[in-house]
Amino acid sequence: MDYIKINDSDNVCVALNALKAGEKITIGNESVVTNSDIPAGHKVALKDIGEGEDIIKYGNRIGLAKEDIKAGDHVHTHNIKTALGDLLEYKYVPKIKEIKETAHESFMGFRRANGKVGVRNEIWIIPTVGCVNNIAQAIERRAKSLIRGSVEDVIAFVHPYGCSQMGDDQENTRKILADMINHPNAGGVLVLGLGCENSNIPVLKDYLGDIDESRVKFLISQEVEDEIETGISLIEELINNIADEKREEIDASELIIGMKCGGSDGLSGITANPIVGEFSDILISKGGSTILTEVPEMFGAETLLMERCKDRETFEKTVALINDFKMYFKNHNQTIYENPSPGNKAGGISTLEDKSLGCTQKSGSAKVVDVLSYGETLKTKGLNLLSSPGNDLVAATALAMSGAHIVLFTTGRGTPFASPVPTLKIATNSRLAKAKGNWIDFNAGRMIEDKSKDELANDLFKLVLEVASGKKVKSEIAGFHDFAIFKQGVTL
Repeated sequence: MDYIKINDSDNVCVALNALKAGEKITIGNESVVTNSDIPAGHKVALKDIGEGEDIIKYGNRIGLAKEDIKAGDHVHTHNIKTALGDLLEYKYVPKIKEIKETAHESFMGFRRANGKVGVRNEIWIIPTVGCVNNIAQAIERRAKSLIRGSVEDVIAFVHPYGCSQMGDDQENTRKILADMINHPNAGGVLVLGLGCENSNIPVLKDYLGDIDESRVKFLISQEVEDEIETGISLIEELINNIADEKREEIDASELIIGMKCGGSDGLSGITANPIVGEFSDILISKGGSTILTEVPEMFGAETLLMERCKDRETFEKTVALINDFKMYFKNHNQTIYENPSPGNKAGGISTLEDKSLGCTQKSGSAKVVDVLSYGETLKTKGLNLLSSPGNDLVAATALAMSGAHIVLFTTGRGTPFASPVPTLKIATNSRLAKAKGNWIDFNAGRMIEDKSKDELANDLFKLVLEVASGKKVKSEIAGFHDFAIFKQGVTL
């Protein structure tokens, strides 16, 4: 396949491989000849489109023609513009599809004392404030030599926050740090404080709920003579507490998977994102849960999510999710639709609608069961929406902190980053999968070569079960563990 028309109503097709000027494109009974070279992932007009008329892709409008476009023309940022406005009013017109239950499957995970399930048995060092980052990293370096038994790693998650923050920023930091401390992928946690910070350990304890003192240890650096030696002693105690824990068979209904894309290209909405969407439906059919975030990349496709909301209350929460994020842009005097990125455009994405309609393919077809605020953990099984920006590190961290055991990350251009949980990279094209085998865990590009979407979605589901059972993803093998908190306001 060198090109594809995604929906019968589309007036553009997408080049799957680079096309030369003068090449003939035949779809059904209609043919056009390309008027210029068309890069892979970019769009070609299948008919004449007048200035101001809709450009249709995925069966939906992705923008308006800025000028007359001839059949065979390259359709991109030079001749298409967004058709989106600012705040909108929405009507609840439900179109809900129930996902049929399928045979349950299982993975090998760790059952925690509180009943939660983890897919890793790691020791996490969580600084309450950036001032102790170096101490946390020093403890991490020395503590790795203590790893034994089923303990898989000791990781310090450094960040620049925890003090000199106000309002929502300070609250976000406290919620995210509490989520980290409570995350079941950590068999043991050392909470490392300074002592004089705003988000100090006594304050954080109010956010933690019931504390298992055998799993969570606290260290205030200003209150001990040698904080590194004390930290090492506490880490050794945590390791001794969990080194003999074993993986056990756990039903896949307890899995929570986050879904994110970044470095997208024109194939993201054709290969990787639809495959992840099909994966989401498979997991939900087995009683599991998925979380979709990066709200700015829902703009332009939000009505497709709203019509899948399980009830009016969930619909209203989705409307608030979208419009509140638009107000965040407006309150900072920023353009709501300043997207896609230069890399997205180079890959063939022309407008935010184009990007969003591809991005939301990751949600599959299941109904939306709940909408989570930033830092809120999942409560309802099924497909959840989460408030977070599109920034890769911030959004992937937010997914993990809402309870995701693993993050699926689709990309057309590639990225080495990770998150606090296993971050499985899915390439939209085979070129990337071959060129960056040290980054990529799964090649969705085969969908336009030799495998169907259903086959690849089932392959991805099997791979996720393997990762949940202990198989390391490429970023883990590289030793990458990123952590980023959403900052919105004033720093003192």
